[in-house]
Amino acid sequence: MKNHKMILRDSACICLLFFLLFMSSCSSPSEKVAPEPTKTEAPKPVVHLIEIKQMKFVPAEIKVKKGDEVAFVNRDIVAHDVTEESHKAWNSSPLATDQTWVLVATETVNYYCSIHPVMKGKIVVE
Repeated sequence: MKNHKMILRDSACICLLFFLLFMSSCSSPSEKVAPEPTKTEAPKPVVHLIEIKQMKFVPAEIKVKKGDEVAFVNRDIVAHDVTEESHKAWNSSPLATDQTWVLVATETVNYYCSIHPVMKGKIVVE
């Protein structure tokens, strides 16, 4: 039969062994993993609708972001076009009923129908 000193010594060794194993698993340096960078995609352009009806652009003024698209759709019974007012920098061809023309907004502009010059509108780029 083992004496008490040997039992205590064996128990102490076992406890010390478990303590060291526990401490080695806890004290290992934690690896810090940097979060994966998220892909920042450019926002998709928003499409804004301007209807041409009853000899008017509806709405007559619209606020958009640069790169958004402005779709002009002719809902009137006669042909209309869309022309940049100050320098005639761009214009659509005449739009028949239910025909659509799309412009990519790059700057604030005034526009009008060159067929019916009383029809005017404005695109404000914010």
